Amino acid sequence: MKSRVALVWCVVMLAGGCSAWNWRAMRSQSPEKNDADRSATVVVGDLAVPHSMFPVVLENVGLVVGLKGTGSDPKPSPQRTALLGEMRTRNVENPNRILASGDAALVLVRAVMRPGIQQADEFDVEVRVPSQSETTSLRGGVLLETQMKEMAVMDDNALHTGRTYGIAKGPVLVDPSANPKTDRILATRGRILGGGKALKSRPLALVVKPEQQSLYNIRQIQNAVNARFQVFDKGSIKTGVAKAWDEKYIELKLHPRYKENVQRYMAVVRSIALREREAERQERLGHLERQLVDPISCWRAAIRLEAMGKDAIAVLKRGIQSDDPEVRFASAEALAYLDETQAAEPLGEAARNVPAFRVFALTALSAMDDYAAADQLRQLLHVPSAETRYGAFRALWAMNPQEAAIRGASLGGQFSYHVVETSAPPMIHVTRSRRAEIVLFGRQQRFLTPVALEAGNRILVTGMKADELVVSKFAPNEPDQKRTVPNDVDAVIRAIVELGGTYPDVVQALQQAKSAGALASRLEVDALPEAGRAYERAVAGENGSAKGDAGEAAPRATSPMPDLFTKTRGMDREEDSDRPDKPAKTTENAPDPVEKPGPVRAFFDRMKGRSAS
Repeated sequence: MKSRVALVWCVVMLAGGCSAWNWRAMRSQSPEKNDADRSATVVVGDLAVPHSMFPVVLENVGLVVGLKGTGSDPKPSPQRTALLGEMRTRNVENPNRILASGDAALVLVRAVMRPGIQQADEFDVEVRVPSQSETTSLRGGVLLETQMKEMAVMDDNALHTGRTYGIAKGPVLVDPSANPKTDRILATRGRILGGGKALKSRPLALVVKPEQQSLYNIRQIQNAVNARFQVFDKGSIKTGVAKAWDEKYIELKLHPRYKENVQRYMAVVRSIALREREAERQERLGHLERQLVDPISCWRAAIRLEAMGKDAIAVLKRGIQSDDPEVRFASAEALAYLDETQAAEPLGEAARNVPAFRVFALTALSAMDDYAAADQLRQLLHVPSAETRYGAFRALWAMNPQEAAIRGASLGGQFSYHVVETSAPPMIHVTRSRRAEIVLFGRQQRFLTPVALEAGNRILVTGMKADELVVSKFAPNEPDQKRTVPNDVDAVIRAIVELGGTYPDVVQALQQAKSAGALASRLEVDALPEAGRAYERAVAGENGSAKGDAGEAAPRATSPMPDLFTKTRGMDREEDSDRPDKPAKTTENAPDPVEKPGPVRAFFDRMKGRSAS
């Protein structure tokens, strides 16, 4: 009888997909357990690994038109054949005549779709001419609509195309300082900011480890994740973010609060507990609170507490009362993603005073749906630091594009334009990634006369008087057009757009004005806060540099890198300064530097070698 009962018991336990003994063994063998965390609770990361966290490269051949005799007729090649086929598909008349006109150029189009991108989201596009092309410049050109696909050369040495993920089109931004005669490479490549549009979303996913694959485990993961995160489907139906397709694959919807920080979202999801009694949960809260007050372990503890949700709020609120800046910031960051008001003030303080925490603080504030967070960002619009000021602008825009302090307009359907009131010195900010955008920090900024500027191939800005400028357009087969406007940067930008100018045209005029000493305001390009900066603790080494324990190098914030401030990489020949293996620039809250007219520097590289603050 005893043998029969024992046999039935074993069969029941095995039918559950995971025996009690195997479950406890699995809990004790987790490779990700922190030695200081003695809790045996199993988390999602013990059973599953992230999937679809890599970027997808899209490519195709495209046609840039609107060039002023700087294009070329492409030589016979597979690219030309593919382009002609696409033009015929779109019913373009006399495609060979267009290619031979000298006002068009065959280009290679490339884009990178980030993990978690959603349908209709925009992304940057790179264009460049083939190596054997006779095109001398892409300035003033516009890329016609191009389908963006996965492409690869297989073992048969033939080019194969995959699915179409997006479309690309728009005006090409070329370095305004590039001279086609002396710098052909730079003149024949460019970007279309936000010129790509995703045709489908890229869902995130978890893949269960081979040794843990079972229907029991997959249901445990799905239920645990859905208990922590829900989204509104079709506007009103609340559903969980996780959906299991089989015993090894779980699709994840991106929670809106983490739309600008996908890496953190995945880190939090992988820290969600699977099977935990209330007593065990309280015990783990105690362990995590002890880790949270230690600067060495506070970053990881904060992520795990964030994964626990509302139960961890009280612990994190005690963390923001700590005297240690790292503990205080890690606690505030986690509270922000739980949308707790108390996180706003310490995050604003960190963004203002601690460069190592700035990028994470601004992103966390943007994730909150709270007036206190918006108020902190509005205050940061008035600090001297360029990257803090613009970082606060971008965070406010991500929080609410209609926020009164930064609300702008779309000029001519070409780019986003904003005039922001600030008590800090006047500044003009332009972007070279993410979206075409110009921000004027301060009204009534003026050019210094006499001035003569080019805005693309067809528009000139000239002026001899101190109080007025003339914006003129000269185009073949069109009557000449002129606008006389006040000597005001805002008025000139609007006049250029009224005459048909594009975002690259306006940026070119601003860059020329700055290089010629005709613009008194500060001009910044992608003045973004950066990750990877060392944090200087209060205790310094003998030489005054920050030191950790036992003479170790200065610590760095280990929070996941947010997407809100990432730069588009690999689209310029001079991108070495953006490489993650190189030390980040040192940025302090210094006043505007005194800038003197000098040699023209490359637009995409003009920030190299000097602070963005």
